[in-house]
Amino acid sequence: MSTPQTSKTHGILVIGAGELGGSVIAALSRRDDAGPVTVLLRPSNTPQRSLLRADLTAAGITIVEADVATASVTELAETMRPFHTVMSCVGFAAGSGTQKKIAEAALEAGVSRYLPWQFGVDYDAIGRGSPQDLFDEQLDVRDLLRAQTGTEWIIVSTGMFTSFLFEPDFGVVDLATHTVNALGGWNNQVTLTTPEDIGALTAEIISTQPRIANQVVYVAGDTITYRELADIVERVAETPVTRNEWTVEHLLEDLRRHPDDGMRKYRAVFGQGTGVAWPKSQTFNEVRGIHTTGAEEWAQANLRRSATA
Repeated sequence: MSTPQTSKTHGILVIGAGELGGSVIAALSRRDDAGPVTVLLRPSNTPQRSLLRADLTAAGITIVEADVATASVTELAETMRPFHTVMSCVGFAAGSGTQKKIAEAALEAGVSRYLPWQFGVDYDAIGRGSPQDLFDEQLDVRDLLRAQTGTEWIIVSTGMFTSFLFEPDFGVVDLATHTVNALGGWNNQVTLTTPEDIGALTAEIISTQPRIANQVVYVAGDTITYRELADIVERVAETPVTRNEWTVEHLLEDLRRHPDDGMRKYRAVFGQGTGVAWPKSQTFNEVRGIHTTGAEEWAQANLRRSATA
């Protein structure tokens, strides 16, 4: 492998400042060893974006602007070129093809290290042709990174955002009717991590010595079964819950009836149970004794707050 560039002095570029990007930026800004941090934002003059700019500037974060959805690979590469590390925190909402384009730009820019937006499941284990067709592009990105030697890469596998498991639209936990629906079976497992923990662990991963490079790093706030999830909801809500098992056959048939529904695609993948969970005991954070927020801890703090709001 070629030696990573060391002459770039502009520090770290974080693409996006949403829920995940904001957590990564906050974690980096708390570290003395991170160096200067810049965030790439989509151009916008909304009041919300003006407030975000003001907050970032007050925190000492430099801002550059580009629309990753419409900019060319070369244009994005020119923006990335001054930085030694680039992290993409822009998810699927940016549109099909965007993940691969950002990766291509990072390689064209010759950045020393690139962290793609793969803060989710184990796409290698899931493989191509899964019910969630967006996942194939994530494998395209992995193939692209593994086929070259000029840029180091790190993939941080985090499982599902903890809050997403409790989202009413996802359909697993329905607090209004005190119902929990198990995807694929009650013994199926799911790995969960909060964005705040992902931010802190990502900042730790890129600062770890010896340097981590060209590998998938697994982290987890928790890994639980849907049976354990139902028990947690009962304890936190202090009321029995109705438990429904949604088999893989049911989930796939539901998807066949609604083939363009993104949530049904996700439910089918998680119902199949492959690549969506790993033992917490073997994760980067657990091996190093770094505390992360478990599912019940998150539920105690957030579900009760929602119930009393």
